Amino acid sequence: MRVEHLSLTNFRNYARLEVSLPVGQPIVLVGENAQGKTSLLEALYYLATARSPHTTSDRQLIHWRAEDEPIPFARLAGEVQSKAGFLRVELTLVLERGTEATARFKKVVKINGADKRVMDLVGLLAVVLFLPQDLTLVEGAPSDRRRFIDNTLAQVDRAYLNALNTYERILPQRNALLRRIGEKHASPDELGYWDAQLVEAGSVLIAGRQQFLRDLEVEAQQVHLDLTGKRELLTLSYQPSFMPTVEGDGQLSFNTIGLDLHRELDAATIAPQFAARLTEQLREQIERGVTLFGPHRDELRLMLNGRDAGLYGSRGQARTAVMALKLAELAWLTRQIAEPPLLLLDEVIAELDSSRRAWLLERLPATAQTLLTTTELDIFPPAFRDRAAVWHINDGQIVNG
Repeated sequence: MRVEHLSLTNFRNYARLEVSLPVGQPIVLVGENAQGKTSLLEALYYLATARSPHTTSDRQLIHWRAEDEPIPFARLAGEVQSKAGFLRVELTLVLERGTEATARFKKVVKINGADKRVMDLVGLLAVVLFLPQDLTLVEGAPSDRRRFIDNTLAQVDRAYLNALNTYERILPQRNALLRRIGEKHASPDELGYWDAQLVEAGSVLIAGRQQFLRDLEVEAQQVHLDLTGKRELLTLSYQPSFMPTVEGDGQLSFNTIGLDLHRELDAATIAPQFAARLTEQLREQIERGVTLFGPHRDELRLMLNGRDAGLYGSRGQARTAVMALKLAELAWLTRQIAEPPLLLLDEVIAELDSSRRAWLLERLPATAQTLLTTTELDIFPPAFRDRAAVWHINDGQIVNG
């Protein structure tokens, strides 16, 4: 899987860009900060997922000069070659004018010239993005780790993406209804409609996350053992906001399948238990005006030799754990789509010490299309530079390459 040609119009730093990407070579993007290196990686990520890793506002993706045009827009197009054949993927953001409060950007997706939904991008172009701020996977908030899980699964699992979209749409509406009930402006009987949808979607998310983390742990453990000379064992502790069980009675049995990554429940088994928990704790939810249980409150902890890396690990241990997790994500996606996804590393190499840097560069998959950004080309070993395509980026232009 690779992008053979990339076309950008009014996207971030790029007023206009047409570039063909070489085959079989890692691409190193060199330049000062704020010149467009990260924007190029962001464009590839957006092309694959229709989401930015850096902002939730589509307006911020539009080149500043385009704001003065009669109809502000941005367009990304990529010619993609994969085992499924050749595809042209195009995303356009167009401002739908209205009042200042209602103006928004409409997202138009085309695949081989035909209008499609965002959902239709699933499985066409997968990507792994590795950022310095990925340390939040160890040290950050639970939402950072949930986002990592969701962003990976949504690239290849259409049912998961559909459930995620439904859950994120229903949850704030249920919370608003809980507040109205608490203020005596609505009846608890009105919750049934919203609860049915929340439970159905949420159970798919819980089951999907468990299976994903179970598989990911196997890959991450082996990478981490290699990185630490077998001195540290990395495990993933998935902590859902409630604990469904095989019998549905809240009692875990280690002789049966349960929910701790080493055991497994499907969505159909989880759903009635999720519904029951929402009902049991309804009074407290009404009092607080929020939904207290569900995948929006799940947690993932990274453990090193049984100790929480976020609480007790050093900075170096955190970096090693994140590297193992990202390489495990790459291996997992490769298995799911039967070919390597794009691998994007944004200023990651400069954040690593020399031993980890050498280890990572030696193990970049030769078959994966890989792009790396840096402000200093000299941090790459000569042998790596010799086999890479080096592009210098300046003010939204590739000045050579």
